[in-house]
Amino acid sequence: MRALLQRVREASVEVEGRTAGAIGPGLLVFLGVGKGDGEAEALALADRIAGLRIFEDAAGKMNLSLLETHRAALVVSQFTLYADTRKGRRPSFVDAAPPDEARRLYTRSCEALRALGVQVEEGVFAAEMQVALVNDGPVTILLDQPPGPPPR
Repeated sequence: MRALLQRVREASVEVEGRTAGAIGPGLLVFLGVGKGDGEAEALALADRIAGLRIFEDAAGKMNLSLLETHRAALVVSQFTLYADTRKGRRPSFVDAAPPDEARRLYTRSCEALRALGVQVEEGVFAAEMQVALVNDGPVTILLDQPPGPPPR
């Protein structure tokens, strides 16, 4: 699984002209599911997102997590994180998980974040979405949770 995290002052996602999810300060999480990913990767990635220390402490250092700051996450499904652009001019998405499996693991990741105590808003899986954000920093980080046991 892959997650592109953007620290934001605010973010929202619209589908067909209505707001599907919106947050104030927190993380906008673009979440992609790859072939071979399973529940272990979904849980490990959620734990990494919740605990990643990318918010500033009183000294101005990136030393606090979503959990420590009680900020929210807006999670948006993003199969294009698995784009392979090594050949030609059109990206290939053969490494992305099939839609049914991706939906299941996307939902499981959101549930796992909530279980850890993170307020989670969501986009709409497989919908055409318009995402608006005010990046804070800017801070943008790519997390990769390859299939198999998490790295130590």
